Amino acid sequence: MSEEHENPWTVLSATTKYANAWMEVVEHRVLTPQGNPGIYGVVRPHCIATGVVPIDDEGRVTLVGQFRFALDQYSWEIPEGGGEKNVEPLVSVQRELLEETGQTARHWLPLMTLHLSNSLTDEVAYGFLAWGLEQGEAQPDDTEMIEVRRVPFAEALEMALDGRITDAIAVTALLKVQVLATAGRLPEDVTRLILGR
Repeated sequence: MSEEHENPWTVLSATTKYANAWMEVVEHRVLTPQGNPGIYGVVRPHCIATGVVPIDDEGRVTLVGQFRFALDQYSWEIPEGGGEKNVEPLVSVQRELLEETGQTARHWLPLMTLHLSNSLTDEVAYGFLAWGLEQGEAQPDDTEMIEVRRVPFAEALEMALDGRITDAIAVTALLKVQVLATAGRLPEDVTRLILGR
């Protein structure tokens, strides 16, 4: 749907309260939709987020596990990372796949655009499906200590359904791949890998 709606908020001022190399926190003095004065804080990442569901020739998904500082817990995810806003998301996600797993892919398909936690942040995420994988050497950066695991697509999907995968991009991308494959809306070669038929 592309309905036009007017913004019911009135912004009186905006002040950056905190900033670093990756994000800033902006506090807005506002009038609410009911006309009452208030404040609204927005976290503005400097980059986009990207993620990819990589399917190998045996129908396995490459997952990455790493400790997530903000959550203070370990997380299994699809390969993900940031990208410059002035760079095509596909270029950024291809770099992330190579860095985290050492993989490149012959085939890429855009899956979705997501707004993550849209009451708190303006972060945008782009999800992709990749297949026709070739394995090379991973190139993680110094903030990453990554474990790589390949599991059948059905197992990755079950991990998203039962809560072993909680990352929003990963859960959404895995579910969307399943829906598209079941509906016959993906290329036949990758549908066979995903559905195992």
